[in-house]
Amino acid sequence: MKKIAVVTDSNSGITQMEGEKLGVSVLPMPFYINKVLYYEGITLSHEQFYSKLEEGAEISTSQPAPGDVMDLWESLLEEYDEIVYIPMSSGLSGSCETAQMLAEDFDGRVQVVDNQRISVTQRQSVLDAIELVKSGKSALEIKEYLESVKLESSIYITLDTLKYLKKGGRITPAAAAIGTVLNLKPVLQIQGEKLDAYSKSRGKKQAKKVMIEAMRKDMEERFGCTEDNQNIHLQASYAGNEEEALLWKEELENEFPGYKIHMDPLSLSIACHIGYGALAIACSKKNQL
Repeated sequence: MKKIAVVTDSNSGITQMEGEKLGVSVLPMPFYINKVLYYEGITLSHEQFYSKLEEGAEISTSQPAPGDVMDLWESLLEEYDEIVYIPMSSGLSGSCETAQMLAEDFDGRVQVVDNQRISVTQRQSVLDAIELVKSGKSALEIKEYLESVKLESSIYITLDTLKYLKKGGRITPAAAAIGTVLNLKPVLQIQGEKLDAYSKSRGKKQAKKVMIEAMRKDMEERFGCTEDNQNIHLQASYAGNEEEALLWKEELENEFPGYKIHMDPLSLSIACHIGYGALAIACSKKNQL
């Protein structure tokens, strides 16, 4: 049986320490803050990131450098026969497409998975890949399976502030001003490639209800999930406010009894566009192989 390495990036929410425990290599995502280069989880903690964000620092995301990606792959291929690389969704970054081009020079030994995931749903893809490696699947078989189920996940996010949507040009300054006065909290969704609008609510309490009902509908209608057939992994995520996040997780456990809910901080690549205080609910269909 071939020896296969699983690789992802820090958008999965898998830390360097957790990656070591799982036997997974994690490429840290690079960020430029006031034109200084930082690496998520290496030279940039989540606390430092939100502090810089609050200060109004100029923050931009970037792709892992091609040289860093290839150096990691070449190092792993000295020990492993093949690599499965699971980066963030190609709809949210060009890093997946770049990796696909780089993989062409590795004679099929590196399989890049474009399964349209990020954050806790990307993390679940990594865990699924680990299980598929254990079951004897090849890197190509794992890639093909993960891409075949790429749309079998769902994420809903509500925000605490409209500041960063306005800053990124996703809403107009006038809309942001009106939304702030009316305490409007948008609910965004990721159903595959991109971050899109889902609805608006008056206040965060109502926004959370909207997300719970949207997830319940997805579970029943999209995934055929029932009390007797809990065929999904239910997940939660948050941007910065851990105290509020723990209350959110408790609320979800009450709403969805019987589910073990995994919670992680949101990827900083998303957080820089939506700001501190965001909350999310997500699900991924369980491995069917």
